[in-house]
Amino acid sequence: MPVTTATEPTHRLVPSPAGRIHLVEQGRGPLVVLVHGFPESWYSWRHQLPALAAAGYRAAAVDVRGYGRSSRPAATEAYRMLDLVADCVAVVHALGEESAVLVGHDWGANIAATSALLRPGVFRAVGLLGVPYTPPGGPKPSEVFAQLGGDEEFYVSYFQQPGRAEAEIEPDVRGWLAGFYAALSADTMPGPDAPDPHFVGRDGTLRDRFPAGRTPSWLSEDDLDVYAAEFERTGLTGALARYRNMDRDWADLAGHAGAPIAQPSLFVGGTLDASTTWLADAIEAYPRTLPGLISSHLLDGCGHWAQQERPEDVNRILVEWLDAVSAS
Repeated sequence: MPVTTATEPTHRLVPSPAGRIHLVEQGRGPLVVLVHGFPESWYSWRHQLPALAAAGYRAAAVDVRGYGRSSRPAATEAYRMLDLVADCVAVVHALGEESAVLVGHDWGANIAATSALLRPGVFRAVGLLGVPYTPPGGPKPSEVFAQLGGDEEFYVSYFQQPGRAEAEIEPDVRGWLAGFYAALSADTMPGPDAPDPHFVGRDGTLRDRFPAGRTPSWLSEDDLDVYAAEFERTGLTGALARYRNMDRDWADLAGHAGAPIAQPSLFVGGTLDASTTWLADAIEAYPRTLPGLISSHLLDGCGHWAQQERPEDVNRILVEWLDAVSAS
């Protein structure tokens, strides 16, 4: 792929089934749509936008519905996976394209994978960061999560009741975000003998287990200000609604149980990310579940926020993979 001069990032609002999706795009060339996870925004791709643009791609980082300047429907069920897939398709078409490469991190990886599964004609390749692909099917998610942790409560279960997590987070959004980011970052996460920050103790909160007074090296005060300002303005309900639709997604996607993703694919995870260690079996299953896998990478000593913790490594991997996809 020939290298071109990167344009400046441009903010846009495009129509979608949600109402509108806000995105930031940079560069010219084949379209690459970037989808963030929780609790982030388009800004989590700030290091990738110029790198992909410089490599000859048109990168577009979205605010998922419920986040940032994208629409925030009131109904919890408006955040089911099928709706988020429809948003991704709408973004591609709004940008004047028939198809695109889709790359997601955290919940964005699930959105990207499901979009590729359901709409292979639109999404010709898929990159997954942080969360491995697990085909639809299996036990009902709420029942699985309820069995985890013994006397403690898994964070996904903690997020289920509307208003409960909001009551913890929204009085001090900036402080809560800083602690959550630190809890899952390689250089600030609790040690192996400390209580697991993915679980809530009896009558406790998630924040009880966040590292106190520690800021990840990848997160500047200005970066934290950007994230905090968005969630202080929007609240957390739209973002948390994604967790509150997992059983609906399970029912919606039942007809695709066990289905592989055939398109060219990529996986990048961190060796210190619980998502990759808990789902190690899913990574081992890639020959069956991701038969089009071009490359898979576990970044040594990296936590959950891969594209922010290790931007140079992720940028290199992404560009090499995109070039291979373009050449195939």
